[in-house]
Amino acid sequence: PSSTPTMAMQAQKIGCAWGRLCLLLSLLLQLPGSQAKCYFQAKAPCEYEGKQFSLGESWLSTNCLLCTCLHPIGVGCCETTQHPIDFPDWCEAHYDSQTCQISVVQKANPSLPCVKTVEHEWGSAGTPEPL
Repeated sequence: PSSTPTMAMQAQKIGCAWGRLCLLLSLLLQLPGSQAKCYFQAKAPCEYEGKQFSLGESWLSTNCLLCTCLHPIGVGCCETTQHPIDFPDWCEAHYDSQTCQISVVQKANPSLPCVKTVEHEWGSAGTPEPL
């Protein structure tokens, strides 16, 4: 009799963790305008840099992937950066692996951000301009 509440609480905790995990993954996959990719590694251990993770726990890998433990079925990882897809041809995307950020800079001078100037017009008639 005394073990029944413990088992019920344990089942509730596991159900809650699975629910949160499924919600997190579905939200990551449905972000509007997001070009982030997600990966699943079946039977992968929930271990990273010597640290063990439990069901539903997450960590940020050195290659900017947000990984979540899906023990016992594996590990799910999603990119944390959004890749820009619509910018002028006089600009390019630069990736900073230290900050996991992508910035759009001028090709002629990568130290300058890609912004609308008198010399460079964005968009065409009827196309909204970026903010």
